[in-house]
Amino acid sequence: MLKKERHDFIMRQINLHNRVLTSDLVQLLTVSEDTIRRDLQELADEGLLFKVHGGALSKSYHSSFDDSTVYARDSKIVIAKKATNLITDGMVVLTGGGTTILEFVKQLPKNIEATFFTISPLVAVELAKYSNIEVILIGGLFSKNSQVTYGGQVITQLAELKADLCLMGTSAIHPEEGLTDTYWEINQLKKAMLAASKKTAVLCISEKLDIALRLRVCPIGSISYLITELDQDHESLTGYRDKEVNIL
Repeated sequence: MLKKERHDFIMRQINLHNRVLTSDLVQLLTVSEDTIRRDLQELADEGLLFKVHGGALSKSYHSSFDDSTVYARDSKIVIAKKATNLITDGMVVLTGGGTTILEFVKQLPKNIEATFFTISPLVAVELAKYSNIEVILIGGLFSKNSQVTYGGQVITQLAELKADLCLMGTSAIHPEEGLTDTYWEINQLKKAMLAASKKTAVLCISEKLDIALRLRVCPIGSISYLITELDQDHESLTGYRDKEVNIL
C-alpha cells in the first residue's frame, strides 16, 4: 500500500472513531509500528490530527467552537434535527459526548425546558446557552482522549439516576454484534449510561453501520432508537429494522 493510501485509511479511521491506536493500525495495514508512527507524525505535522502516546485523536473531537473541522457535519446536522424530536418539556435527559451530540445540542429549540445530565464538559458548555435548561455535569476522572468524565465516581453517580432518555454517539454498531467500542473505560461508562435511562437513542452516521469493534457495550435490542442521516426505509438499515429497532 502506498503512503497516500495509508494516510487516507488512517484519516478515515480517525474520522469514524475519533481516535485510533497504533497497534490496531499495525494489524489493519500490515506494516511496522515505526511506519505507523511516521505516518501519524506526518499527518500531525499537516494539522490533520493530534498525535498522542499510543495513537492519534481527531481534531474535531476537541472543540465545540470550530465547526470547520467536524467530519461529515452535514450528515450530523440531519441526525441532530431528528433527535430533537424526541425531546419534550420536562424531560430528564442524559448525554454522552462527541461531535454528533454537540450538533444535537445546537439544534435544540431555544425555549425548551428540560434537565440535562452529561458526562461531557463541552456538551455542558453548549447546554448552558439555553436559559430554560438545567445542566448537571457528572464529575469524575477526565479522559483527555474521549473528552468525557469516567471512572468509578461517575458510574456511582449514574447508578442514582433514571433519565427519561439517554443520547449517545458510537464508534460502531452492528445488527448482530450490537453496540461496540475499543476502550474498556468507555465501554463500562456506556453500560452505566444505558442502565441509568428508561430509553436510549444512538446517534450514528451511516459510515459507522455494520462495524463491530472488540468490546461489546450492549446487544442491539437494548437500543430504543437508531438515528442516522438516512431515510428510514434505506436498504442499509434493513438489518436493524429486522431487530425491531425504532429507526429515525
